[in-house]
Amino acid sequence: MKTSNPDPHKKSDTPVEVGHAATTEPDLIKSADLVETEAEKDERNYAERREILRRYRTLLRKAKGVIKDGNDTKKIRKAFVLALKAHDGVRRKSGEPYIYHPLEVARIVVEEMGLRSTSIVCALLHDVVEDTDYNLDDIEQMFGAEVARIIDGLTKVKNFKYKASANPDFSEQAENFRKVLLTITEDIRVVLIKIADRLHNMRTLESMSREKQLRIKSETEYIYAPLAHRLGLYNVKSELEDLCLKYSDPIAYEEITRKLKETERVRERFVKHFVKPIETI
Repeated sequence: MKTSNPDPHKKSDTPVEVGHAATTEPDLIKSADLVETEAEKDERNYAERREILRRYRTLLRKAKGVIKDGNDTKKIRKAFVLALKAHDGVRRKSGEPYIYHPLEVARIVVEEMGLRSTSIVCALLHDVVEDTDYNLDDIEQMFGAEVARIIDGLTKVKNFKYKASANPDFSEQAENFRKVLLTITEDIRVVLIKIADRLHNMRTLESMSREKQLRIKSETEYIYAPLAHRLGLYNVKSELEDLCLKYSDPIAYEEITRKLKETERVRERFVKHFVKPIETI
């Protein structure tokens, strides 16, 4: 149990012997706090490393059906190692290591969109050029022109809002929407990875300020949800709209969520009863 003096700035008159040196009680408290903090930090870092490895292995399991050969696996691992190095020490607003984000975007790309190894690589690297010291030449040298072209498209989409806001005659949302549509003619994977990026950002929006939540919600509602619908990503589109409601009207969202949970078993029985005659055909 830790003890303290009534006046934290005043040293205790009673020294405490530790080995061959005498130190005061406040010094011992400071030392104990430091050791505890370092121990907690080491424990957290160890837990985070285990979680990063778990998420990476989950990604590989999800990608098993789309990986053609060992070369694909090597490219994905190479992209993961680069992203891990590039984002080392960087954390999201939630306090989590930043590498969680590209890993989750890559998982969405393969699990919920069915894209292949090149898209997985690009999802892992989608913020590297924008947020770190690596540039497109580095990406092209390490991963080839195709990956560099997709990363370039993703970076341009991310940067367009600043150009739009510099001109008061343009709607920021309309400008972003136009830019995203333009990238479709270059490579549809740019749009799909950007939608996956937005989906994960919406899933982890709690740590943002209310103002930023509403801005991102509005952009998602008017740009990314309609795009997902047009591209046939109906589950993604529905989830994006649900998450938009969560931040625009949290009371209504919680009420709907509660009622859906209460009626879940009834709805499941109804569906089973409905499809049973079809299954016997």
